[in-house]
Amino acid sequence: MSSPSSAPLTEAAVPFDPASATIAIVTYNRSGLLSRLLTSITEMDPKPGHVVIVDNASTDDTTEVVESFREGLGAELVYRRLDTNTGGSGGFSEGMKVAYDLGSTWVWLMDDDVEVIPNGLARMGAWAPRFKSIQGRRYDYDGSEFYWQYRIAEPLGIPIPFAPAGFDESGFKPMNSGCFEGMFIHRDIVEQIGLPDPRFFIYWDDQMYGWLASRKTTSVIVNEFVLRRTREIKQWDMGIRHMNASSNAYRYYIMRNRGHMKNYYRSLGVYNPILFGAGTALTFGKEVIRLIAVERTVRGTSNLFRGLRDGKKITKDASWRPMPPLVDIS
Repeated sequence: MSSPSSAPLTEAAVPFDPASATIAIVTYNRSGLLSRLLTSITEMDPKPGHVVIVDNASTDDTTEVVESFREGLGAELVYRRLDTNTGGSGGFSEGMKVAYDLGSTWVWLMDDDVEVIPNGLARMGAWAPRFKSIQGRRYDYDGSEFYWQYRIAEPLGIPIPFAPAGFDESGFKPMNSGCFEGMFIHRDIVEQIGLPDPRFFIYWDDQMYGWLASRKTTSVIVNEFVLRRTREIKQWDMGIRHMNASSNAYRYYIMRNRGHMKNYYRSLGVYNPILFGAGTALTFGKEVIRLIAVERTVRGTSNLFRGLRDGKKITKDASWRPMPPLVDIS
């Protein structure tokens, strides 16, 4: 892998301090997976200053698992148990807020179904003097290289599935998206774009947040493997790419949240009704293909239609506003 020092710095470099970073984890009823992730954090070198765990009102033994790691984690542990399940979106919004209030310079977001490569923080920190919105790479459950769609077709509001996977000698590629399974972001950008939007509940929230970040700074994906997925997901192997199985809840929010995306586009003056509508139609078609090819059924399309209906209600809500910048709040 290429060293980040192989290209010149564009501004004065600030040395990365691991203690200035916070890992923010969102979990819900997956204590076994969470235990694997926390075990991997105990093996990290260097470790972050804080580990924030947001528990979306789990009903299993998550609290006991978290407390069992408090003494031996090697970083200050902050546990937030929510009263209700706010989805991944609400969890990451709360996790980002807690990390920000702790004074963290860097926030590393991750789901509970990954584990950290021991030197992962050092690998991400090596790029911190140059960029403020960074995505590392992940190994899949089977140890293969996981491909993440790091660019979106902005007018359509959808990922580009065949953006080149390879890296040149620079070791990074510009991105205009984001993924909460490994997003590494500087507090300066969080101040400007605000917290992740909890109204999404699940889906499109991280793509939107990464896109908003890319409008404020040069966002990059770097050729550094820093995470490993620990949960196997049913997939359709298409050779070059894979298509994962979904659920009725995901199908609903995939379509409903196009309403929130449309409102963000409108607020920023980049909304094109024809092109964005085409992106919505392509999303609908992709989910139908997913149902047939991966899950071998046509049951579930009603959730797509419900999502479309409720998304239209969101676009007609005159009180809707984007998440406010934190600098304005403070």
